[in-house]
Amino acid sequence: MKSSPSTRQKIQQEVEKHTPSLIDELNKFLAEARRKLSDRYSGIVVIADNLDRIGLVFDQASQRSNHDQIFIDRSEQLKRLQCHMIYTVPISMVYSEQATILEDRFGLIHSLPMIMTHTPDGKEYQFGIDKLKELIEKRIHIVSKKLRLNQVFQDEKVVKDLCLMSGGHVRNLIFLIRIALERTKTLPVSHKEAQRAITEMRKTYRNAINENEWQTLAKVYLFQQKSNSYDYNKLLFNRSILEYHLVENDNIKPWYNIHPLIFDIEEFQRALEKEKNG
Repeated sequence: MKSSPSTRQKIQQEVEKHTPSLIDELNKFLAEARRKLSDRYSGIVVIADNLDRIGLVFDQASQRSNHDQIFIDRSEQLKRLQCHMIYTVPISMVYSEQATILEDRFGLIHSLPMIMTHTPDGKEYQFGIDKLKELIEKRIHIVSKKLRLNQVFQDEKVVKDLCLMSGGHVRNLIFLIRIALERTKTLPVSHKEAQRAITEMRKTYRNAINENEWQTLAKVYLFQQKSNSYDYNKLLFNRSILEYHLVENDNIKPWYNIHPLIFDIEEFQRALEKEKNG
């Protein structure tokens, strides 16, 4: 299917014919599962993960994107499963004119922010750092219940540096740890290996940013805001800009910052100096 688009299209067309009966059978399965659940469970939740990673493809014939076809054209099918459903929607749809349509079809859209590692005034946020450490420990215990954090990492600073450099983005944190482990012959992971992982991922971010985007990032860093325009959203989509949430008087206040890996890149520092000097 991956190597032959025409074959993929034929299979999709064939599956499409049987979608209503497929959903009916799935609902029978869910009903039986609910019947067998004990009284202490109130229902079933299904998470359709990784849908946010579906690449955007625009169909010239229909003048619609594959994202539109999945989440809007087939919204009734997606809602027919008789259980609680969580769909991970591409972020590009959430920050677009399609946002209101999605909300009409599915209800309120929930944005999952990064875990705060710094407060808006730049101070380290210990509660968020501790949560990331807890996450790392749980991943370690999947491998071995006997392993402890201080056996995997040389000291507290190594763990803290990786947490801070992830920007509170869980996938980035796991990726940084994986790179560091790949560079480590024997545990624990040292400062040198952690720094190599940080340097390698920083290089990836540097390559992902165009020359005209450094100034935009400098503005986000200084003002902790972003405009709802293509230039800013593109940087949000590739995680050069990260979104955080603050709760003030029961109100959620979003704020934005650059990914921490970007700060020490020479091009960013030049753009930041230029922005400060007006």
